[in-house]
Amino acid sequence: MDNLTGEFIGTVVMLVFGCGVNANMSLKKTCGNGGGWICIATGWAFAVLLGVYTSVALGAPQADLNPSVTLAKTLAGVYTWPQFLMTSLVQLAGGVVAGIIVYIAYRQHFLATNDKPEDGLTKRGVFCTAPAIRDIPSAFITEVIATFFLMFVIWMIFAKPNGPLPAGFGPYCVGILIWAIGLSLGGPTGYAMNLARDLGPRIAHAILPMGKYKADFDAGYAWVPVVAPLVGAALAFVVAHALAIV
Repeated sequence: MDNLTGEFIGTVVMLVFGCGVNANMSLKKTCGNGGGWICIATGWAFAVLLGVYTSVALGAPQADLNPSVTLAKTLAGVYTWPQFLMTSLVQLAGGVVAGIIVYIAYRQHFLATNDKPEDGLTKRGVFCTAPAIRDIPSAFITEVIATFFLMFVIWMIFAKPNGPLPAGFGPYCVGILIWAIGLSLGGPTGYAMNLARDLGPRIAHAILPMGKYKADFDAGYAWVPVVAPLVGAALAFVVAHALAIV
């Protein structure tokens, strides 16, 4: 139970800070409007760091915050399949709750971002990802690659030759990894790498009022940041296992 509580609240914390930086950079009349991609990538790195610390403090020693990570660890024998399912569900629920919290914090700015149909896409972009160029196969491959390197490098960071790491230091390393992925591989798709990060807030967007202009759920793309990260994480397990890291 402590593990599920930690995963849920840790995911909430991560996505409040992550979707929050999206809102601050994108919505009209915010103090951070137009801050740009470096701010977003940095904000997401900090978001993961703070989410992991919260999760561990509340009794989730693995602090996955991501069903893709949980899947890879399940393949490695850390979790049973029922544990994978329950952990993923609470992570997804955390994403929905976080999306609602960000909406409450930025409600007036969502209402202010309401001048033209394109503003609907801007508002949806606070919550979830979309490809910069609408090519679904390419976006799928990019998400697989990004998630592969996320999980593969996490295992490298915590591999025995690099450790044991001092207590509390590992999350900083993972935060640097998230920052690096955002700066290097994040451009084509917004680097979801995590169905809870994308689908959870996407559901929140679907049920919240957004004013005159509101984009749809984008079902034609929404499956990509659900399926591709799971594929990337599974491939990372296969390679890391072949290299005798896990």
